[in-house]
Amino acid sequence: MRPRIHHHLIVGIDIAKDKHHAFFGTAKGQALWRRLIFTNDLTGFRRLIEQVDILKARHALDQLVFGMEPTGNYHKPLIHWLTEQGYLVVFVAGKAVKDNRELLDGRWDKNDTKDSANIADLISQGKCLFYENPDADILALRNLLSIRRHLKKEIHRLRMRIRNGLLAKYFPEMDRLWGSCITENLAIVRWYLDPRKIAATDFDVFVRHVTTTDRGVRQLRRLRKIHDAAACSIGVPVDAAAEHEGKILVDRFKAVAEELEAVMEQIESICREMPSYRILLTIPGFGPYITPLVLSALANPLRFKSRKQVIRLAGLDLNASRSGKTSKQQVPVISKKGDAELRYGLYQAALIASYHNDAFRRLYNRMLEGRQGERGIKTKARVKIAAKMLVIAWTMLKKSEPFNPNHLMAEPVHLRGNIDFGRDNPEPAIPMARASNV
Repeated sequence: MRPRIHHHLIVGIDIAKDKHHAFFGTAKGQALWRRLIFTNDLTGFRRLIEQVDILKARHALDQLVFGMEPTGNYHKPLIHWLTEQGYLVVFVAGKAVKDNRELLDGRWDKNDTKDSANIADLISQGKCLFYENPDADILALRNLLSIRRHLKKEIHRLRMRIRNGLLAKYFPEMDRLWGSCITENLAIVRWYLDPRKIAATDFDVFVRHVTTTDRGVRQLRRLRKIHDAAACSIGVPVDAAAEHEGKILVDRFKAVAEELEAVMEQIESICREMPSYRILLTIPGFGPYITPLVLSALANPLRFKSRKQVIRLAGLDLNASRSGKTSKQQVPVISKKGDAELRYGLYQAALIASYHNDAFRRLYNRMLEGRQGERGIKTKARVKIAAKMLVIAWTMLKKSEPFNPNHLMAEPVHLRGNIDFGRDNPEPAIPMARASNV
């Protein structure tokens, strides 16, 4: 028997670093207690439960729902404690909170008390997401992938500081000749930031000093260009401060690169113990980074009811404005509302598979038949393949089966209009909680 909505106590919590604001109401929109400020510690959590017990007894409510908007990492201790105590916790999306704020009273005014009431109002409408509590291995993967993401950003920041902060000023010709061998580039910045020093050094000595491996004629040709450009460089004179900055940036770059390598080893160590990891590795284009990324995003594959929910997870579902006289002329585009890192990783996997795997190459060429001259068709085809890869991974995890290339060409392929991974009324990526059955 489904519980009646007027028996629910809804607690909307606006999360902060030190103190949280709570609003207590019913599923019908009645406010029972507008403001409770409690601290982010065990004493504050117990104070919250005391107020809940008082209102449940006073208003004869036997069902309880806690809801909040994810805010950094500040909400995680509270959620962990509430779920450990057996309480039902749901999330509201930040976009929904923003859009619903003006609907409360027709104003855009924002404050902590109003935000908690806004969250409770969204829960009463059923516009919320159930809290996901995956296995410890999935949580560890997500944390490590988050660390990897920050380290990659740090490496990019250091690279830009070296190229735009040092080379553009002291050796601009070197910036134009920046190649793919990062070891040689760092060695030049560390020991030969001053182009006059390169010009005064014999070419063979210069090569032996900045290289660690022999990469053949192309390597020597590039280093020769750098050596020749140093003789007529327009860079400003290098002082002791610039050399010290170059040393700091190079050492930091190497340290971050080592940290990144250690993180990837830890990710691989965790994944080796997971049978689902070995299953996903059989998909062409899935390597030691894409596989954990997809695995951490899907987590429990049984929580998805259809392929459309899986595709929405990565923001690969199609959207278009189809109202009015020109609705037939609107071209759908992917929503990009899901996980951007997952979407990028899947596209890279599709790119590799469409080049190097026979089955995916045939599928890719079939998508291009008769449309080779259409603008952007190659990117569209690979986006389609990326979405198909995610669905394939989800299906393989559900069935615990390795990749079978024979299934790729089993379904008709269409790229015009609404592609089969995004229709007019797609389903939500995660089941939404309704006030009648929360």
